[in-house]
Amino acid sequence: MRITSLKPLPISFLEEIGFAWHQDADGSSYVADEMISVSEEEARAFSDAANTLYEMFVEAGEYVIANNLFFELGIPFNLESIIKKSWEDAIHWHLYGRFDFAGGLDGKPIKLLEFNADTPTMVFETAIIQWAMLKYNQRQESKQFNNLYEALRENFKRIVTLGEDPARFGEFYEGWKMLFSSIQGSLEEEQTVRFLEHIAKEAGFETHFCYAHEARLDGGAGLFFDETNYEFWFKLIPWESIAVDEPDMCALMREMVENKNTIFFNPAYTLLFQSKRMLKILWDLFPNHPLLLESSFEPLANTKQIKKPAFGREGESMEIIEANGAISHTNEGAYAHHLPLYQAFVEQNSHDGSCYQPNVFYAYEACALGFRKGGLILDNYAKFVGHIIE
Repeated sequence: MRITSLKPLPISFLEEIGFAWHQDADGSSYVADEMISVSEEEARAFSDAANTLYEMFVEAGEYVIANNLFFELGIPFNLESIIKKSWEDAIHWHLYGRFDFAGGLDGKPIKLLEFNADTPTMVFETAIIQWAMLKYNQRQESKQFNNLYEALRENFKRIVTLGEDPARFGEFYEGWKMLFSSIQGSLEEEQTVRFLEHIAKEAGFETHFCYAHEARLDGGAGLFFDETNYEFWFKLIPWESIAVDEPDMCALMREMVENKNTIFFNPAYTLLFQSKRMLKILWDLFPNHPLLLESSFEPLANTKQIKKPAFGREGESMEIIEANGAISHTNEGAYAHHLPLYQAFVEQNSHDGSCYQPNVFYAYEACALGFRKGGLILDNYAKFVGHIIE
C-alpha cells in the first residue's frame, strides 16, 4: 500500500464547519493524518463493483419479497407490509447507501463485506473532510473518486422526477417540503442530518430540521412540525429500531405509507439490503461470484469465518472463528440477540499492523470512496482515512 503522511486539518477549522466528532473517546484524532494512494484503475474497479452489486441486491430483494423470506433476514414482522409497499411504488426512492469492501489494492480482489443501505454514516468526512485535507496540504483536490455531494444533490431531485433527468426538477417541483430529523443527543448524527438538509435545500426543496420526538405523525393526515405539513421525512433512525422499540410509531408510519401522505428516507425496503443475512441470499443467487464471500445461516465447515448479527453497528457482537471451530477474536456488544450470518473470512488491506477497509457510497450510482483504519473487526475507534488518485 502507498500511504502519504499529511498535515492534519486545524481543529478550529473542523469545529467551524460543524465537524465536532473529530476526537475519539480516548482523546485521539478520528481523522488519520495520512492518505491512501489509489490508481485510476483501482478507483474504477471500486466504482464498478458497487454498481454491479447494487443491481444484484435489487434482484435479491425481488427474490426475498416473492418468496416471503422476511423472517430469514431477521426482519421484524411489523415491517413486512411497509417494505412491500415501499418496494412496489417508485416514489420511495433510495437516497444513498455505503458498501463496505475488503481488498481492491495491491492486486487483492474486491470482496463485499456488507451494505449499509438504511442509515449509513461517514457522509460528512467522505464528502468534505478528505477533500479539504487535499486542499490544505496543497494537493490537487480533484484527484479523488469523490462526487458524493453532487450525487446526493442530484438524487434529491430524482425523488421528484422519479428517475427522469434531474435537470428537469423544476418541471416536476410543486413546493414539496422535506423534514430532517435525528435523535437528540448524538451530535454526529445531528450534524450528518443537517448536512443532508443543506444539500436538499440546495437542490430546491423547502426544508426544516427537528429532533425525531418533535415531529408529529398522523396516519391519516401525514407528517407535521410546528403545524406545517411535510411530504417527505428523512429520519436517521434504523427501521429495525423503530419496529422493535417504537411499535406505535411503526404502525403510524405504515398507515402513512398506505394513505400515501408521507414518503420516508431511506425507504423501508432498504432494510432488506441492510440485513447482513441478505449476503446468504446473494450467495445462493450468485454462487461463487467474484465480488462475494461464501455466506451461510449456519457455521461454514472447515472454514475461517466471521459471525455477524443480522443487524449491528460499529463491529459489535461479532466473532472470528478459525477453521477448526476455535473463536480467535470476539467483539462484545448489544446485538447478539439478532439472527447470525456466517461469512468466509478474508484478509483486509493492511499496513504496519492496521487494516484499511474501503467504503464506497452509492447514490443512484457509485459516487465516492473513503477508507476506515482499525483492527480485524472495525469498531467505534476506527479512524477515517482519505485517498488520492495517483
